[in-house]
Amino acid sequence: MSQEIISEIKNHTGIITLKTEDGLNAVNRRMLAEIAEAATAMDMNDEVKAIIIRGGEKAFSAGVDVNEFVADVNPSVLEEMYENFEKIADVKKPVIAAVSGYALGIGFEMALACDIVFASESACFGHPDLSLGTVPGFGATQRLPNTVGKSKTMEMILTGRAMNAREAERAGIVSRIIPLRYLFDEAFNTAERIAALPDLAVNTSKELIKTAVSNTNLEEGLEIEKQVYKSSIASDEFRQNLANLAKKIGKSAFLIKIVVD
Repeated sequence: MSQEIISEIKNHTGIITLKTEDGLNAVNRRMLAEIAEAATAMDMNDEVKAIIIRGGEKAFSAGVDVNEFVADVNPSVLEEMYENFEKIADVKKPVIAAVSGYALGIGFEMALACDIVFASESACFGHPDLSLGTVPGFGATQRLPNTVGKSKTMEMILTGRAMNAREAERAGIVSRIIPLRYLFDEAFNTAERIAALPDLAVNTSKELIKTAVSNTNLEEGLEIEKQVYKSSIASDEFRQNLANLAKKIGKSAFLIKIVVD
């Protein structure tokens, strides 16, 4: 594993920590592959009963790695990233996201793909992709309406407006808001409470709940989203916008700049 994620098992809980040097946890191809690899291994480990994905105080993940997208956006790379993201989303065991700071773009989508989301009061959820001439590419257009409904999804995606932790809790994105100093402890305690329950009952309940809240055509919707995303990021407009922004802000996840502005 790289230094950008830390994978560990404590008692019956798998813990995946996103930890880039700048604290923004911008997701690149390798990081996503390593998160998927760690999550898949934990899912297959009989000793692990639940999984936590967390970032740091500044960000859960503030979006994609701009420099990598500028230098290496092509269909094969995107297909690999889609496959790895869906490996994370398809984990059979309960997955808890512990979110502090920015959860933007793919970071927001990763939180949406988790089963329980705990957030600190600094959490900020958003999807300002349209500002660059592209669309959300990792499931937001399909998963977000199932969580917050059509109207709020339309507002978030079409305007790029971000939600703070309180609004996200009211909207159903966040299960509970927890003071930062207790955020991981509460996520871990919740995972261990789940671990004490019978495996079959827990995992079956997760699947039943996912079936109840999912779009019945989720796979079809995700495929359409993927094709539109591929097309949009291949456009000259997107590439120019991204290149210009990368020059201004360097490697830092580009979505923060858009949200703040």
